[in-house]
Amino acid sequence: MLRTIGGAIVCAAMTVALSAQVTKTIVTFNETNGDDMFSAMIQGADGNLYGTTTYGGASDKGTFFRISRQGGEQVLYSFCAQPNCTDGAYPEFLIQGADGNFYGETYNGGSTGAGSIFKMTAGGEVTTIYNFCTQTSCTDGALPQSALVQTRDGSFYGTTVIGGSQNEGTVFKLSPNGTLTTLYNFCSLASCADGTQPNIGLTLASDGNFYGTAALGGKTNAQLCGEYGCGTLFRITPSGAYTLLYSFCSQSSCADGDIPQGQLLQAKDGSLYGTTDGGGANNGGAAFKITPQGKVVTLHSFCTGTCQDGLIPYAGLIQASDGNFYGTDTLGGPGGYGTVYQMTPGGKVTAVFGFDNGADGGFPVAAVLQASDGRLYGGTEQGGADGFGVVFQVSGKATSFGESVLDAATLDRLKAQARIPASPLRNER
Repeated sequence: MLRTIGGAIVCAAMTVALSAQVTKTIVTFNETNGDDMFSAMIQGADGNLYGTTTYGGASDKGTFFRISRQGGEQVLYSFCAQPNCTDGAYPEFLIQGADGNFYGETYNGGSTGAGSIFKMTAGGEVTTIYNFCTQTSCTDGALPQSALVQTRDGSFYGTTVIGGSQNEGTVFKLSPNGTLTTLYNFCSLASCADGTQPNIGLTLASDGNFYGTAALGGKTNAQLCGEYGCGTLFRITPSGAYTLLYSFCSQSSCADGDIPQGQLLQAKDGSLYGTTDGGGANNGGAAFKITPQGKVVTLHSFCTGTCQDGLIPYAGLIQASDGNFYGTDTLGGPGGYGTVYQMTPGGKVTAVFGFDNGADGGFPVAAVLQASDGRLYGGTEQGGADGFGVVFQVSGKATSFGESVLDAATLDRLKAQARIPASPLRNER
């Protein structure tokens, strides 16, 4: 089981209001229209934003929603609408396929209760195209929570958290006709040196190979990342040939980071960029890059100084049109309940906005999206008027923040409130 937030961390926050010009709440979730935005949104070909919530909707098993360019939200589908949730429960990341339809996974539900892959029209018509754990002993995988990748031949590639021959997760390929092939079973190497629980999926790089991270496995450091290993970074070919590229916590005190759970990004310079939940110089998480030559460089250790930069960067990074990287931290920052931050290619991090768990939301774990209007959009797990999270828009940059140090009791309270995964179910409420 993944640790949620570990280690003794002393960080800073402030609770004063930030500039109203910096962020705008465009949707407040109220459970009926959704609850808990775990996954990043996408912009559809029609210019609208599309996304999912893990909970909420008619059955409290998640929603598929659309936000118009004018800002109005419409719930297009509530999961678990079919008997025994055969249509899936707890949906996650979306992609828009070459055919214009949307594709994604559900963490639970389906015919076996172990998750599914679905197709959905822009009008909200759902078709299940694969049910996991339909092969003997779940050798096809179970509990998927990754973003799918579609290749030119129409196939989809992704990962499952568990299942496979070792029950430690898989990489799979789903053909256009719905045939699933397991390409790799994690924990196939001694002591799970190849990694276990590849939680967030794959990135297709310009060399034609896929790259990803496994949250656990690899090197172990019982003090910092538990007995199950600190995570790995890997490459896998479309035919399933696996190469271990890096084992996290290879440096003293895990200064290089541990527990990677953010999706990798290939940037304009050809390097892959990512984040880790823990480790780094301050055990508040880290941002890293791996160069095309295979060198791993730690760019930033979070919770620097007074933690205005935030900590626990669960989400991956995006590279915006200005050339800088943007992401979210789940805790810390100017309001104490997470940040949207900017990181330069050299690793300098600045908080763009700090959440205070009020009307603007709290505990962001989803990555942000830069839409065609140039603005950043994202969501939070909690906060908002009803406490079920929000969708926000960032259109500017905060210029100054005050500081105050969180005492240990306050930090523990924030940790308890935050539902940081091992899975999108957090503590399964």
